[in-house]
Amino acid sequence: MQFCEECGSLMHTEGDTWVCRSCENEELRDSQAESAMATQEGQQNDGAPAVADATQDATETVQETCPADDCDSDRADSEIMPKPGGSYEVRLFTCVECGHKWRES
Repeated sequence: MQFCEECGSLMHTEGDTWVCRSCENEELRDSQAESAMATQEGQQNDGAPAVADATQDATETVQETCPADDCDSDRADSEIMPKPGGSYEVRLFTCVECGHKWRES
């Protein structure tokens, strides 16, 4: 990558010459300087970066009565999940005592 010394625009190559598209300034290419521009020295490929899962550990315990007939718990783990294909979210509950699952209606 080379910038024009006259106007500061990005230059492109034409054969052995750098040419500015803005002011038509020309400069000879320097192979030694260009090899320094395209170095990978000191770089390492660690593969793809890890992506955080926004839904992981996104639950919180809330006061919510369990609708199961044989449970009298008033606490549930709550999490908000995006509705597939929809533009809104659904709140899901899991009873902390019996494990019954339901969604907010």
